[in-house]
Amino acid sequence: MGARRGTLVGQYLAESLLMTFLALMIALVIVAIFLPGFNTLTAKHLSLNGDLSLFLDILGIGLVTGLLAGSYPALYLSGFQPIAIFKGSIKTSLGALWVRKGLVILQFSLSFIFIVGVIIIYKQVQFIQTKDLGYNKDNILSFGTDGITPQQAGTFLAQIKALPGVINASGMDHGSVYEFGNSVPYVVDGKPTKDFIQIDNTGINYGLIETLGLKIVAGRTFSKDLSADSAEIIINQAAVDAFGLKNPIGRKMEIFNGDGRRTIVGVVRDFNFQSLHENVKPMALRLVTQYTDVVLAKIKAGAEQQTIAGIEQLYRKALPGFPFEYRFLDDDFQAQYVAENRVAVLSRYFGGLAILISCLGLFGLVAFTAERRFKEIGIRKVLGATTGNITLLLSVDFLKLVLIAILVAFPLAWWSMDRWLQGFAYRIPIGAGIFLLAAAAILFITVLTISFQSIKAATANPVSSLRSE
Repeated sequence: MGARRGTLVGQYLAESLLMTFLALMIALVIVAIFLPGFNTLTAKHLSLNGDLSLFLDILGIGLVTGLLAGSYPALYLSGFQPIAIFKGSIKTSLGALWVRKGLVILQFSLSFIFIVGVIIIYKQVQFIQTKDLGYNKDNILSFGTDGITPQQAGTFLAQIKALPGVINASGMDHGSVYEFGNSVPYVVDGKPTKDFIQIDNTGINYGLIETLGLKIVAGRTFSKDLSADSAEIIINQAAVDAFGLKNPIGRKMEIFNGDGRRTIVGVVRDFNFQSLHENVKPMALRLVTQYTDVVLAKIKAGAEQQTIAGIEQLYRKALPGFPFEYRFLDDDFQAQYVAENRVAVLSRYFGGLAILISCLGLFGLVAFTAERRFKEIGIRKVLGATTGNITLLLSVDFLKLVLIAILVAFPLAWWSMDRWLQGFAYRIPIGAGIFLLAAAAILFITVLTISFQSIKAATANPVSSLRSE
């Protein structure tokens, strides 16, 4: 009808840009709605503040997206010769076919990787939450006692233990439970080797082992009935392994070139106050009663408010003018894994988006295929094909593409999640069941996506498709 190729190119690009910018406006509304929740989740302070550079970036994204999306029909379809179209000699090129198939494979490969990631991150976070850390962190209050004198320390701890809601209480000479001691070189039996063993060295008061629920696996704990405890030491299993001690009880241990040789009287089971990103370190626990930098109090469940109020009253009496600031050990534990918990939540959202986009693309491609094969389906039904035959005909090609996507994504998913798990000293194994579960989920989603269009095409009246011939 007289239209030139340039006119058609302009029409296709204009339609694509119009659709893209309509989508952009909808996207900005969605971002404005969900941005506060996203900021809360990620602890960020992002905003659509109307900044010119932000506006230009968004405009540029919309422009580039629209041009890329419209380039195929604009440059490819506008080059067809009208006479070839009317003769029906235009056939789908092999390149165009592979582009469509390649997009399906790419989309579902990404979806498979996201699903595997979501499963592994969820299982690792659950593993962190449920792993036996070697101590009991529930209902244990910790607070600093800067300014307390050695003479006050014993009386202060005794008053806290006497409160009705306190099960047990003790102290340590270090500033934080999660920085359990400082690393110093130790030797055993006065025989230093070339490489000295670095051990976390911490002074504790009577009852700390019992307050934290630590397990003595050999020997005994510190006892007020034994006056020699000031010259004795308790080590953990990691220290036993580091020194290669077969019978550690009774061995002499001291800081290299330091004073105060101590006798090992007990071995405590390994406990991990650090995050599970790190291995349990060798540790030595010394009895120190005159310094109490941190108090740990095990309190009864259900009596937290009254007990904390009682502790605060004693604190203000012993340390007037000092602020009473306390924390629960389980809160400190959770604070170590804020990043992992955020990754777990964000991965579920991004995984859901990836699956949704993949399903939308597949849904459109199935609809396109069904429309192109509309007359073929009608002829097959006239020749006796059942609804099940037609549904299988339309579905099997796409299921093959999804299976290829799973095979392509498998090594990438394993490699990426193995790299992520290497950041943890204690981690879950990546078993075959995770990949089978992800593959089953992808195939189930694919069947749901394509079944509607396939069944719709298979149940259509063949007369309507053959009447136009």
